[in-house]
Amino acid sequence: QVQLVESGGGLVQAGDSLRLSCAASGRTFSSYVMGWFRQAPGKEREFVAAISGPGSSTNYEDSVKGRFTISRDNAKNTLYLQMNSLKLEDTAVYYCAAGILRFSVYAANSYRYSYWGQGTQVTVSS
Repeated sequence: QVQLVESGGGLVQAGDSLRLSCAASGRTFSSYVMGWFRQAPGKEREFVAAISGPGSSTNYEDSVKGRFTISRDNAKNTLYLQMNSLKLEDTAVYYCAAGILRFSVYAANSYRYSYWGQGTQVTVSS
């Protein structure tokens, strides 16, 4: 069982930066692929980024490549998402997720993740 708690969301202006954190419980954090997903009002939940258990592999949705960076600190059981050059369209509730899955095939597939946080709101204004 893994419990996930996101933090770091807020209201920022376009072009600003924000760092999200996701604190995980449990002793096997490094065994899990971790992902960030987001859901904007009236839209489906979408993949943002994922990172393998050891942190050696990452995957990003095209619209965030070069702006967002996913990382993890397995010693601290914490996942991060550094978001730079934020755009209005990045406004959403951001969720972190954990799963045991084949990273190279399923990293972007939300159905493969077993555990989810409660979400943190990110609002980007003009």
